[in-house]
Amino acid sequence: MAVSGLIMLLYLVVHMIGNLKIFFGPDEFNHYAHWLRVVGEPFMHQEWTLWLVRTVLVAAVVAHATSAYQLSRRGIAARPRGYVHRKARTSYATRTMRWGGVILGLFIVWHVLDLTTGTVHSGGFQPGHPYQNVVDTFSTWYGNVIYLVAMLALGLHIRHGFWSAAQTLGVGSRARDRALKALANALALVLTVGFVSVPIAVMTKVVS
Repeated sequence: MAVSGLIMLLYLVVHMIGNLKIFFGPDEFNHYAHWLRVVGEPFMHQEWTLWLVRTVLVAAVVAHATSAYQLSRRGIAARPRGYVHRKARTSYATRTMRWGGVILGLFIVWHVLDLTTGTVHSGGFQPGHPYQNVVDTFSTWYGNVIYLVAMLALGLHIRHGFWSAAQTLGVGSRARDRALKALANALALVLTVGFVSVPIAVMTKVVS
């Protein structure tokens, strides 16, 4: 779970940086999207690198979900009876990790169908014109609601998940605990703000 989570976290950082190119205009953003399909040429055939990245991400998502299910079953088996006091001494992010994972899983499916295949896209999906497709999506109330809710869930998920992964991989310690939690909070904040800045920019007409 820890390794697959860190793989996805690395992707999210890169993905957020790429998304922010939308603030430099349609030419810059569309050129970046085209570059993703030809990166690695001529050594790699067109889109081979992109599909390699997609394959790794799908494997990471499947491994993460499978690990979450297995750990959940182990937890239930270890303690079949519930706690007497439900108010546990854990953070809100910790208590919502499962629901956050479900929300993010559903969001990934919607996000791919919306901006990759265009299957559920609100307007006339235009292959090769990602700038306009993004603007179309965030010009609808439901597109904004889905995205904003998912990004808030993502922030909570990263906030707890990063610290938990550090403990699992043996990086965490009592001396480093405060620094790791601060880094987890910073990552969660930066990624959340970075991702939600795009729909907010479309809603406020900063990007149009």
